[in-house]
Amino acid sequence: MRRPVLPAMDWLRGYRGETFAADAVAALIVTIMLIPQSLAYAMLAGLPPEVGLYASIAPLVAYAAFGTSRVLAVGPVAVVSLMTATAIGDYAMAGSSDYWAAAITLAFMSGAMLLLMGWLRLGFVANFLSHPVISGFITATGLLIAASQFKTLLAVPAGGHDFIALFVSLARHLPEAHAPTAAIGLITIAFLFWSRHGLRPVLARALSARVADIAARTAPVVAIAVTTLATWHFGWDRAGVAIVGSIPQGLPPLTLPVWDLSLLQQLALPALLISVVGFVESVSVGQTLAARARQRIDPDRELVALGAANVSAGFTGGYPVTGGFARSVVNFDAGARTPAAGVLTAAGIVLAALLLTPALYYLPQATLAATIVVAVLSLVDLRVLQRTWNYSKPDFVAVLTTLLATLGFGVETGLIAGVGVSLALFLLRTSRPHIAEVGLVPGTEHFRNIHRHQVLTTPEVVSLRVDESLYFANARALEDRINAAVAARPKLRHVVLLCSAINDIDASALESLEAIDRRLRDAGILLHLSEVKGPVMDHLQRTDFLDRLSGDVFLTHFRAICALAPELQNPNGQSVCASEAP
Repeated sequence: MRRPVLPAMDWLRGYRGETFAADAVAALIVTIMLIPQSLAYAMLAGLPPEVGLYASIAPLVAYAAFGTSRVLAVGPVAVVSLMTATAIGDYAMAGSSDYWAAAITLAFMSGAMLLLMGWLRLGFVANFLSHPVISGFITATGLLIAASQFKTLLAVPAGGHDFIALFVSLARHLPEAHAPTAAIGLITIAFLFWSRHGLRPVLARALSARVADIAARTAPVVAIAVTTLATWHFGWDRAGVAIVGSIPQGLPPLTLPVWDLSLLQQLALPALLISVVGFVESVSVGQTLAARARQRIDPDRELVALGAANVSAGFTGGYPVTGGFARSVVNFDAGARTPAAGVLTAAGIVLAALLLTPALYYLPQATLAATIVVAVLSLVDLRVLQRTWNYSKPDFVAVLTTLLATLGFGVETGLIAGVGVSLALFLLRTSRPHIAEVGLVPGTEHFRNIHRHQVLTTPEVVSLRVDESLYFANARALEDRINAAVAARPKLRHVVLLCSAINDIDASALESLEAIDRRLRDAGILLHLSEVKGPVMDHLQRTDFLDRLSGDVFLTHFRAICALAPELQNPNGQSVCASEAP
């Protein structure tokens, strides 16, 4: 069946009142959660807090129209906010109109790149960011973000371009900490951490488990309300506590990107990295939640949806957005059934922008910093180092490289370094393919590694299983392995390549196979292939390699051994091929 132009047409058909009610409840809960997050993440990006609200309206509507996930909640997120601040920090002073204009331009560029990638159906690019690299990157950015917020929590003039410099600066300025601000920030952090684990059991005594879980997630709103009221009542702002101040009321403005060539060139790479990271995060969350609901998402259409969301952010005074993990999980757990929940959430943010912003005048900046710290520390997973060390040393190297490079040189360098190391390690591993000599397991038609199992072999035939596709980087390794096998066996007459694990043979590897065949033929040895996969055979048949091959191509390796070594016997003296069908 042909897919509709707009994925929204899928869920709009048969949209009923009960579905609207479920979406409305979920939207209310997500709105309550999104308001403090939007304000906090905008300040993390170096933007006025209202920009976070602007970035939570039009993008939600755009995603609802084009997105394929039923529950993904789009908006500002911590990692993208930090990447935004890093990308435009050298262009203008944080909080200035030029800085805001650059953020708008960055959102537009990111959206345009995502739309182009979606049009080209490049959803597979997410595969180049391995899970270890993403884990290391998110852990490092979580630590960076948390450390960067302590200057606001303590009201000290700390700074630094990397984690170590920032940590040293904080330690140096610690005696200058403003006591009332530090008290607000640290108490808020303690409350938010406790609410994640201790508040839910308390609420569960009076409420159902699901309601208690959802209510516990609204703790940041409680922290904002209490600290704002306390600051207003006791006049803590007059004692030096930094507050958010006046937040403009009204709908998002209509804005345009800055068409400055030098700025566009400067933001091109950051916009690409933000696009890829945001897409990977969104698809990961979307696929996880879709699987739980027995649904599926389309990565290529997700590119278009996120592109539309970011372009709409650029036209409405926002900055780059993507699907958030915590908000999406809350949206799912609250019972959202369709993307209409996102549209209703956008409506709730509009009401907040129109009506609630005056009430946030006395909101301490330390409270927002505490909200960010607690949110991002939940993303930190240092245990990934132990897991990857125990399971895969190359993955450990990729994680460690990404983590250290991000902490030491910034988010862009860290991400590029992680991807580069992952690809380099992949090339290194595949350039040294595992090539096992196999023999027949007695009494069966199965072949296993001669160094791991008791198997039957013959000095006239060597069977080699190549556990990797053959391409330019590993073709020489196969030549060396076959040369070594030939040199070690004076009676050798046949070399059989078991191709069950070979998914592809490129042109360089094909030339290498032709050279191997010629050398073996000159030495009086025949080269054979067995269990060649259909797609690989299709490629080989388009060449003259099979016509020139000195040996044969066998459907199974057992048939190859029966044809080339019929004298091979089981331990009981019976021929291994006695049961072979003619």
